[in-house]
Amino acid sequence: MDKIIKKPDILLLILSGAALLISILNPFPLPFDAAWIAIILCGIPILLEAAEGLITAFDIKADVLVSLALIASVCIGEYFAAGEVAFIMQIGALLEDLTVAKARAGIERLIQLTPQTARILPDPDTGSEKIVPAEEVRAGDLLRVLPGEMIPVDGVITSGETSIDQSVMTGEPLPVDKRAGDEVFSGTVNQFNVFEMRAVKVGADSSIQRMIQLVQSADAQKAKIVRTADRWATWIVVAALTAALLTGLYTGEMIRAVTILVVFCPCALVLATPTAIMAAIGNAARHGFLVKEGDALEKLASVRTIAFDKTGTLTYGRPQVSVVESFHKDLSKDRLYALAAAAEQFSEHPLGRAVVRCYKESFPNDPDLMPAAHFQMIPGRGVTAQVEGKEILAGSQEMLSERGISLPRELSETETDYMRQGNTLIYIAVSGQPAGLIALADMIRPESEEMIRRCSALDVQPILLTGDQQDTANSIAEKLQITEVHARCLPEDKLRWIRDCQEQQEKKPVCMIGDGVNDAPALKMADVGIAMGGVGSDIAIEAADIALVEDQIEDLPHLLALSRRMMTTIRCDLALSMGLNLLAVLLAIAGVLDPVTGALVHNAGSVLVILNSALLLKYKT
Repeated sequence: MDKIIKKPDILLLILSGAALLISILNPFPLPFDAAWIAIILCGIPILLEAAEGLITAFDIKADVLVSLALIASVCIGEYFAAGEVAFIMQIGALLEDLTVAKARAGIERLIQLTPQTARILPDPDTGSEKIVPAEEVRAGDLLRVLPGEMIPVDGVITSGETSIDQSVMTGEPLPVDKRAGDEVFSGTVNQFNVFEMRAVKVGADSSIQRMIQLVQSADAQKAKIVRTADRWATWIVVAALTAALLTGLYTGEMIRAVTILVVFCPCALVLATPTAIMAAIGNAARHGFLVKEGDALEKLASVRTIAFDKTGTLTYGRPQVSVVESFHKDLSKDRLYALAAAAEQFSEHPLGRAVVRCYKESFPNDPDLMPAAHFQMIPGRGVTAQVEGKEILAGSQEMLSERGISLPRELSETETDYMRQGNTLIYIAVSGQPAGLIALADMIRPESEEMIRRCSALDVQPILLTGDQQDTANSIAEKLQITEVHARCLPEDKLRWIRDCQEQQEKKPVCMIGDGVNDAPALKMADVGIAMGGVGSDIAIEAADIALVEDQIEDLPHLLALSRRMMTTIRCDLALSMGLNLLAVLLAIAGVLDPVTGALVHNAGSVLVILNSALLLKYKT
């Protein structure tokens, strides 16, 4: 179970540090050596942990050598040396614990998205219904879903037309029109009309339950990086005991053997990784990155592949009007735009609201819309309204065809180009005549292109994983110069791609960047998950290792470069600490150092490590 930092832990360290100062400075007489306070408060937990590891699993960690040095120092009366070693080790443990995130709430939030009830129609002839818990629905049951309700299970629509917000599953920014025969997924939301559906996948087989299972399994498979000192603990213990034993036998001086154990303690090794990580986390925070998992930056330094979600990550995640085109000779583009916005002003559909919003943004000096009367919304088709005495139709091509309105033949090629570029089209008819179209698209963030270029310059390959259609994904990828694209991805598809990529690259770390609930399993499975914190869902943020607080994605290359500089700093710290330890061991063998001076020398190594790591706070790319 993860250790949680508490105020009493910090208070005990403060008391231990004060006790060591009193022990060495001796400002006033005490009936006992004040270092005993540090030995008891900091040393006993180390002894217990070392004993538990040895007894239960014969697990030799750095704590074993520290325990030996502590016991040996106490046995010969060098209490300050014993207390100082224990104190430094607990400082290192505190820094490590501060860098470890406690982010398990994401799974609980995901469970809250699970539909609680369902409306079952036991008798299709009478149409009577009863509300039951969603887990009681069985495959083949006929269900009714009202506007605004969450779909309880996976199934197929049997009657009715509506639009479904399925961003929770696919990340698509716009609702998807559905009619009889179309599939719907649990956890998605019915936007407009009542419809009936037949249950196909229920219980643990439903989409939302499978996503919860994916997040849980991915979390279980994600291994933590082992502390550097613990990786080498067995060899350090063997080398220290051998050197101490041979020196004691050869010289006959027990104090030299104890000094070797003291200076061999891997305090600087313990501090090397967490101090560098803490400094790098501070640097990242100033650039808008909240690093939640302590080992995330360590893994990010080795990343050579980054998978990007599209909606809300590389794009803004909301539709914007990209083109207004009039093919009516007596109707200007601005006039067509004004008529369409007036007709859409009462629409609840995201596309209609986008037209109104963008019109007001385009004409800030004249934001008032023309009055509209006889408004009618036709789910899955569009809207109709009377504006200045003219009947305005704004909707799909099928809607115009049903009213006997034919679009110009020469429009087909232009229409294909717009759709290939990822646009959604709204066709406009005025008084029964085709008048023009409005193209809407999820606009690319202006900083995305430069960010992708800088990542590529760092030898990191960008990949696009999106739930959008293939044409839309290809259009975005082409503009951003991303060569590998995977479209129409459900949560399990993204997770599967992350897992396959890790296996193909011989377990080299893979990074995933996303913002939606549907990205949570992939964010959790990836070696490093980065969530868009501003627009991102709470669940995606909880699943990720790093949150981008202000959604300023242009600083991602800085984070990559920072992680690599951090690893360089850690290697320098390790080399410095091991070199100083080796020198101290040689001096201890020669009898130049006693346990107290040995403790101070290896404490100086710890200070140098901290100072070197602190330089990361000022690092700039």
